[in-house]
Amino acid sequence: MSGLPARTPPPGLPQLDPAWSRLVEVDGVGADAGERRTWHCLDTGPVLTERGVAPVGTVLAVHGNPTWSYLWRRLVAGSLERAARGGPAWRVVAVDQLEMGWSQRTGTRRDLAQRVADLGAFTAALGLAGPVVTLGHDWGGVVSLGWAVDHRADLAGVALLNTAVHHPDGTPIPAVLRLATAGPVLELGTVTTTAFLDTTLALARPALPADVADAYRAPYRSADRRDGIGGFVADIPAEASHPSAPELDRVATGVAALDVPALMLWGPRDPVFADRYLDDLADRLPHARVHRFEHAGHLVAEDAPYAPAVLDWLGEEVGTAADDAAPASGPAAPPREPEPEFEPLWARLDARADDDAPAVIGMTADRPLVVSWRLLARRVREIAAGLHAVGVRRGDRVALLVQPGPTLTALVYACLRLGAVVVVADAGLGVRGLSRAERGAQPDYVVGETRGLAAARALGWPGVRIAAEPLPATARAALGVAHRLTDVAELGRSGVLPPEPGPHDEAAVLFTSGSTGPAKGVLYTHAQLSAVRDALAAHFDVTPETGLVTGFAPFALLGPALGTRSATPRMDVSAPRTLTARAVAEAAAASDARIAFLSPAAILNVVATADALTDPDRAALAKIRTFLSTGAPVSERLLASTAALMPHATAHTPYGMTECLLVTDVTLEGIRAAAAAPDAGVCVGVPVPGVQVRISALDSDGAATGEPGTEAGVLGEVVVGAPHLKQRYDRLWLTDRAAERETGPGRWHRTGDVGHLDAAGRLWIEGRLAHVLTTPDGPLAPVGPEQHVERVAAVRRAAVVGVGPAGVQQAVAVVELRAAPRRAGLADAELAAAVRAAAPVPLAAVLVVPAMPTDVRHNSKIDRTRLAAWAERVLTGGRVGRP
Repeated sequence: MSGLPARTPPPGLPQLDPAWSRLVEVDGVGADAGERRTWHCLDTGPVLTERGVAPVGTVLAVHGNPTWSYLWRRLVAGSLERAARGGPAWRVVAVDQLEMGWSQRTGTRRDLAQRVADLGAFTAALGLAGPVVTLGHDWGGVVSLGWAVDHRADLAGVALLNTAVHHPDGTPIPAVLRLATAGPVLELGTVTTTAFLDTTLALARPALPADVADAYRAPYRSADRRDGIGGFVADIPAEASHPSAPELDRVATGVAALDVPALMLWGPRDPVFADRYLDDLADRLPHARVHRFEHAGHLVAEDAPYAPAVLDWLGEEVGTAADDAAPASGPAAPPREPEPEFEPLWARLDARADDDAPAVIGMTADRPLVVSWRLLARRVREIAAGLHAVGVRRGDRVALLVQPGPTLTALVYACLRLGAVVVVADAGLGVRGLSRAERGAQPDYVVGETRGLAAARALGWPGVRIAAEPLPATARAALGVAHRLTDVAELGRSGVLPPEPGPHDEAAVLFTSGSTGPAKGVLYTHAQLSAVRDALAAHFDVTPETGLVTGFAPFALLGPALGTRSATPRMDVSAPRTLTARAVAEAAAASDARIAFLSPAAILNVVATADALTDPDRAALAKIRTFLSTGAPVSERLLASTAALMPHATAHTPYGMTECLLVTDVTLEGIRAAAAAPDAGVCVGVPVPGVQVRISALDSDGAATGEPGTEAGVLGEVVVGAPHLKQRYDRLWLTDRAAERETGPGRWHRTGDVGHLDAAGRLWIEGRLAHVLTTPDGPLAPVGPEQHVERVAAVRRAAVVGVGPAGVQQAVAVVELRAAPRRAGLADAELAAAVRAAAPVPLAAVLVVPAMPTDVRHNSKIDRTRLAAWAERVLTGGRVGRP
């Protein structure tokens, strides 16, 4: 099939300026040698020349199958807009590959090597010289990387949207591609009909507007124009014997040698290029900036704001790399201060390796399971050496799906000692949240108990499976188990440990609660985890004889690091409310503990079940000297009720987050002292030693735009800095940038919390940035008004949310009553009047709900976003239902 000439797109396609299009005559290469081929492309070069603007470089954008250069229209437009505003002018050249889009139809079946050579011939004809940044999607990603490998002298960076350069041996290609490449289906689905094209366009999230979908279909209206779609699908190297497999291997090998800036923007809801392909690319380009747009799929260029991200990266990283390559001028930078001495997290465990005293105590239904320091240290060494023997290497990710207790403790310290990266996403995230976390983290290994392994199998989580408990051969086969932990430890008895990881090596990915959106992986280095240990030990005076009761998952593993014994009470860690007062007392007695860590959700039930305590239970609790509850705000009344069970303990409620586990601290006495202050919000105390807190003031739109400072009484976003602050978010580059935006020198983190500092330096939390109301009188944080509403006798909990357009939002109170109503809806007149009288701001309405929607992990953080959407629906005449 030949004789279909290239042409420019018809006028009127949405968001596509005809001035961007051009045709380029190219001398053919390879199978096209001796021929002239005509390409269509979008090219901003002529537009920039007309404006008198010299580009700083070129972005060479390559589409995949069955799209065309229209895929890159937002980048083309965005680059011109930034240049017009005085920003760096990047020329964008977005090609239509031969047989595709509006380029020539030649009738040639093009394999991968031919397409890479074609692209090289095109850039030669265009006279394209460096600096060039390649950008590719789908199979255009592979082609663009082939050009990058072959043009290293001109290459300034590589950027990728969902693509792949390697397929694991023995693994079938994705189902949608297996179907498309199956015998007679190939021609029928890709050329004879528009099935493959329609299926690809249907992957957009949300659905493409009809005119945009029609624009993608425009070059492929007839079968003779769709032949290239079939050729592309036929060229997928599904097995090693495929003709394009050697070229794919060549490109994959070459990519690993690229040291230029790299960017990967990914849609994880892609049935073709799943996260395993991102993981492979990240291994080959470990320096790459990576961002997963959680709700995006295969057409990530349509689903997510990729263009601003690419342009930001070009300005911040590619330009910076070029500047760094230039000779330095001016005075030399001052020498860096020496880093503090590093003591690894397992050092105190090693120091007690010959100690037969209890180290970790797991509370079971029958009796405490006591593990000595000697046994724990030996077990950690055996598991670490055994994991190394079965293939776990430094930097490999190991997901642990094991209940808190001695086994989990040994596994954590074994992985850390080995240099593996521990992935911790607790069951409290729920099945969907946990699955999202595991897929996002892409663990290389999964160590789990039966329940966790069953979930991993059923939900298709990645990783080599290791069973943490004895399983019969049939169960191991059904769950896909490759090793048993007992066998791993046995291997380790004669194994040799590898060298210890260093302070800057990655140590752990800890997932947030997901209470304000999808759970995020927070990456810590070994130095930062050790700094967490040191901050806790110093602030709470933890000694080898202290003893801990750890009923809060984030602190359940710190005992060995702190060099003191610890006990985990009997409870379902996925449901904190299952913790009872007796379970806490039994753990305290078994560990002779002086410190107790409990979550806010857990202490609700601890207080509720206090009547079951026996005299010995109360005696054990009376030995507690320090009681901590953290993870969510705790009321003075609840903290006092819990403290009453531990009469000799000082009650603390530290403030922190997964990104920085200890920021400030306040005692029960401190809360009571602050009660007389006029400040709105929850007083969380003063920063602990080594931590700095700043406030970035809110503007009239509710955005935190003020320069972070310490002025008292300023409402804004809380910004923190500390030695134990996270390294970064995992594969969420854009989230990292937002969290570090305009924070000045040093390592800082924008928390997303809103509050203020008072004249005494105390921090008051008034809600989340996303929950701030933008009223005609300015931004309004919700917690202060909620506290006033909760003083109404009938109200158990309250949430103040905004309804209406931004800037003129009206405040609405949603209340949960002590005597729960049968259904949600408008409050009765008497209750509404009482709530309005108590509130310090005008309320447009008062609504009641049987129970507040809360986060999964803590069971206590109210989902104000969900309540706001529900309130808006109710007040505009929609279905009431439940929030």
